[in-house]
Amino acid sequence: MTHSPLHFRKMNGLGNDFVVLDHRTNGFKMTNELTRAIANRETGIGCDQLIVMRKSQIADTQMRIYNNQGGEVESCGNATRCIADILFKETGKDTVLIDTKGGLLIATSNDDGTVTVDMGTPKFGWEDIPLAEEFYDTTGIELQIGPIDDPIIHTPSAVNVGNPHIIFWVDDLEVTDLSRTGPLLEHHPILPQGANISLAKVTRGDDGDHIDLKVWERGAGLTRACGTGACAAAVAAARKELTGRKVTVTLPGGDLFIEWREHDDHIMMSGPVAYEFEGMLPEQFASFVD
Repeated sequence: MTHSPLHFRKMNGLGNDFVVLDHRTNGFKMTNELTRAIANRETGIGCDQLIVMRKSQIADTQMRIYNNQGGEVESCGNATRCIADILFKETGKDTVLIDTKGGLLIATSNDDGTVTVDMGTPKFGWEDIPLAEEFYDTTGIELQIGPIDDPIIHTPSAVNVGNPHIIFWVDDLEVTDLSRTGPLLEHHPILPQGANISLAKVTRGDDGDHIDLKVWERGAGLTRACGTGACAAAVAAARKELTGRKVTVTLPGGDLFIEWREHDDHIMMSGPVAYEFEGMLPEQFASFVD
């Protein structure tokens, strides 16, 4: 059987990198095996997430997001900006609507080349995050690493911004090795659907509020940038009155600007998009093409 080559784009948002496949024009069988094979950095293209664009009856495109282990996730802010930029170039529009598993997202092109995404409203209820047991106040839940009487990190904030996030407030981002503690916390029994795990350090100065952030991304591992993680940290910090509603979040890959609007509680995330390269998937992936 002869298969048509499958086109891909390699993109990133602050180093959080993606392989984008366009199901609007190419048919293929989406499987865990295909995702893992493409995401493999040694034998495939290599990426944090695989992004699939599909036709949508209610938006400019549907976007589906798969982590590098093959699991589907609800939301990814950096990937949303990348998909939005593809649509800007295709349609000539400066505002597009993207249908994600986490909800409909509006993205806007800015004059400086960045993209702003309306990430919607955060959820703070324990059942909406979700957590396995009831917490009246999710600005600080009972979760820690280290001895009970002298924990290394403890009392994180919990929030859902399209996907679940746990944010530990620290004075030093190196207080714990997130590559080791992240996997343990991601699968903690209190997190029935898992969660993204962050270490956040807040500073306030004349040039505005800042959060330095490191993120262990659910199903993907340590990442250079996590858009939803930046949104989660920003709104959680504002809830705790550690910052105002406008904050610059600095990740290993660079800065995102987050505004948690007061009049409607929507989170606005602004940041850059980068195209790395594009091409056709190698013949080893041909069997997945319909």
